Amino acid sequence: QVQPVESGGGLVQAGGSLRLSCTASRPTGGYVMGWFRQAPGKEREFVAAIHWNGRNTYYGDFVKGRFTISRDNTKNAGYLQMNGLKPEDTAVYYCARSARIYLPLGDYQSAGDYADWGQGTQVTVSS
Repeated sequence: QVQPVESGGGLVQAGGSLRLSCTASRPTGGYVMGWFRQAPGKEREFVAAIHWNGRNTYYGDFVKGRFTISRDNTKNAGYLQMNGLKPEDTAVYYCARSARIYLPLGDYQSAGDYADWGQGTQVTVSS
């Protein structure tokens, strides 16, 4: 299996937290890791990205300090800690690895920047 595998989704009440995990079968070192989401009837939306240096992170405008992206290259893993969840955060969340290695600094908000996509994990936030 080449695609990353996401986990950690579920049903949570508004204001609650979830921690999503993404485990890749291929090395993540040197690659930008990103998280996107897609709600029913809507286009896939950028959530967060973390540069291969592990220090530079980028978030969609709607995040507003609620989410934190991180990575552990020793485990080929990425994480998305989500706090203060809102019903509008309900969506399938996907992780992805950039198509190219050693990309320069940048926010990489376009899905076209990524190649390996997981199957997604459902996040449902009740009001």
